[in-house]
Amino acid sequence: MTALAFSAPRRFLRSVLRAAVPALLFAVVTTLPAFADFRVCNNTGSRVGIAIGYKDAEGWTTEGWWNISGRSCDTLLRGALVARYYYIYAVDYDRGGEWSGHAFMCTRDKEFTIRGTENCLARGYDRTGFFEVDTGEQRSWTVQLTDSAEQGAGRTLLPPGPPPPLAPPRRQPPPPGAPGTPPPPAPEGLRK
Repeated sequence: MTALAFSAPRRFLRSVLRAAVPALLFAVVTTLPAFADFRVCNNTGSRVGIAIGYKDAEGWTTEGWWNISGRSCDTLLRGALVARYYYIYAVDYDRGGEWSGHAFMCTRDKEFTIRGTENCLARGYDRTGFFEVDTGEQRSWTVQLTDSAEQGAGRTLLPPGPPPPLAPPRRQPPPPGAPGTPPPPAPEGLRK
């Protein structure tokens, strides 16, 4: 056999490989799981405590606390986002202040996962104002917490004084049925 007889099959094999390799790479890349998360970055110099609220197939849930050091990030929810709107409450442990809003959800001063947003005080929880995050139905999202000069109206600074506790202070609800106690208000500010 001559060298010419071997080169024709090699050329054919090369052309098949040139066509097959990109198709194979595309198939591998599209079958890999897509990484998507909900993250919070603490762009301040303080330690910050974070709570999150969201609605999934089972209803409203709030979870906390993630403690994030200054100038670092943490993933609160792993995987593709299941909702468009998420709600965040954060407290600055070192300098005081908070990032809050008008969407009221249930929290407590220790680690928690709470189902539902109704009757927080009657159920023994705190009623806390979260700010809304519109993800625009993206698969992943990162919230950037900044100092008050950069943040704008979302952050409330507390007056100087002793450092706050490592979690928001617990508010004591009145005993159920106490005279003059109005019924707990309905959740406000939450999008369906």
